[in-house]
Amino acid sequence: MIIKQLSVFLENKKGRLAAVMSELAGHNIDVSALSLADTTDFGVLRLIVNRPEEAKRVLTDSGVTVRITDMVATVMADRPGGAAEVVSLLSDADIAIEYMYACTGRVGGKALVVMRVDDIEKAEAILSAGGFAAEKPEDVYRI
Repeated sequence: MIIKQLSVFLENKKGRLAAVMSELAGHNIDVSALSLADTTDFGVLRLIVNRPEEAKRVLTDSGVTVRITDMVATVMADRPGGAAEVVSLLSDADIAIEYMYACTGRVGGKALVVMRVDDIEKAEAILSAGGFAAEKPEDVYRI
């Protein structure tokens, strides 16, 4: 399933992450997954939220730079080798994974993973044909 991800660009300063998370919480925007990577001067906070367009507006209005990106989300077996099955299926279809991260919680006893790939429509089709469930967006955002 294709979902929206926010990429939030933050100065690498104490309190910046707390300010962003508080701003989202203050607007009742629920975060179901996040990944934070940093360098010396800035960080990139990647978020899956229940209302991405509203979250972008809220954060942009507060002076934060935000970009929305399409991502592929799929469920996988929550056991050793579960992730290997997903990434191997995409690799065998010549789809490059730029980055990925897992979401908190589970969907029907399975783990949920979010991936940035070079061919999102093909990846979605390959995963679906490979038996990996395509969850509804509201299921991902509820986790």
